[in-house]
Amino acid sequence: MIETVETVSVGDELRELIRQQSWNQLRDRLTDMHPSDVADLIIALPREEEGFVFRVLPRDEAGEVFSYLPPDHQEGLIESLSNEQVRNVLAEMNPDDRTRLLEEMPAEVTRRLLTALSPEDLKNARWLLGYPEDTAGRYMTPRYVTVQPEMTAREALDHIRRTGPGKETVNVVYIVDQRGRLVEDIRLSSLVLADPASKVVDIDDPPLVKMNATDDREEVLKAFEKYDRLALPVTDADGHMLGIITVDDVLDVAEQEATEDIQKLGGMEALDAPYLQVNVLSMIKKRAGWLSALFLGEMLTATAMSHFEKEIARAVVLALFVPLIISSGGNSGSQATSLIIRALALRELRLRDWFRVFGREILSGLALGSLLGFIGFIRIVLWEKLGITPYGPHYLLVALTVWVSLIGVVLFGTLAGSMLPFILRKLGFDPATASAPFVATLVDVTGLCIYFIVASMILRGTLL
Repeated sequence: MIETVETVSVGDELRELIRQQSWNQLRDRLTDMHPSDVADLIIALPREEEGFVFRVLPRDEAGEVFSYLPPDHQEGLIESLSNEQVRNVLAEMNPDDRTRLLEEMPAEVTRRLLTALSPEDLKNARWLLGYPEDTAGRYMTPRYVTVQPEMTAREALDHIRRTGPGKETVNVVYIVDQRGRLVEDIRLSSLVLADPASKVVDIDDPPLVKMNATDDREEVLKAFEKYDRLALPVTDADGHMLGIITVDDVLDVAEQEATEDIQKLGGMEALDAPYLQVNVLSMIKKRAGWLSALFLGEMLTATAMSHFEKEIARAVVLALFVPLIISSGGNSGSQATSLIIRALALRELRLRDWFRVFGREILSGLALGSLLGFIGFIRIVLWEKLGITPYGPHYLLVALTVWVSLIGVVLFGTLAGSMLPFILRKLGFDPATASAPFVATLVDVTGLCIYFIVASMILRGTLL
């Protein structure tokens, strides 16, 4: 049973212990809980009580709890702790978690953290921060276990027992030669089950998979997904071992990548920090560019309307269905672009699949357009027959115009929404930038043109 359920019920108990200043009982209660659950409790407490809970935590657990806290709570705790307490917390954090903390904190907080680090931790922090942002080097940790190629399985296990404590993981052990080059990696389970006298390099294990320190974090994520690993080694261009990336770090990367894509789908630049940590000016800058571009695009809709001004003046009834037509096209395009972007992200589709997608979306667009057009046709006829909204003696032709127009507009919207991500990927851009608002704006303009062209053909000699 998952113990996080318990955290909701123990919150009041812990608050009572804080009120009574029963620090020993509070420490014992917190020690029995998982660090992530303790972090959840700290987040739920009033800000003035967070420090009390954090200070009673054992030193080794405080660093782990701290790494689970969101950046705003981390910053608040740093400001409330003494330099010695900050130093102890940082010393117990994993180097990769500490690097992300230094990245996310404001400049003045980062300066304080750097001064609180030990010389060795400061060296590691500067080393990791020296890699470009969003590369494998920023997410790796230097805490890993290595053995030498000439060791036997027995010798390797003895070596792991001596050097393993404090490492990020011992589930995977890395065989590194005297020059520091990565030879192979081996799972601990394979090492334990092997003949004690066999050489570690002779033990059967899956082929080596490694990342370069400058690889983009998306490549790291793809490697974990493809090879189903708990950890991946990181090397330089010459194959020298630098560190490892563990699966828990990759889960954070996956969440960040998904967040960026979702924000881009909304028609804006991706935020670089949690929502409440982005100042209003930066938020405006992130949103203004796309909004301005979309606004300029929508101005073309007014241009298209003015081009068909005579048709609207002679058949005012046509204007009633403009929102219906363009919104249907935009909605179908948004659906298509969302489906294709996600399929490309999951590698369910490749660029070479564009023709198959094109054929499928033609069928989908025709079917969906016909369905919506039929609904629109029935609605116009019913409203005319029931006297709710009279459309004149040519109401059947008006209904037919709406039906045919919806087929054309929905078809165009579906094709535009599905093909645009392929075009952007081919040009080297992120397909997520083919956002739903952008596709909707494109379809608005073309939808008007399709609608009035169909109207001029069907209603010629009657209303037009």
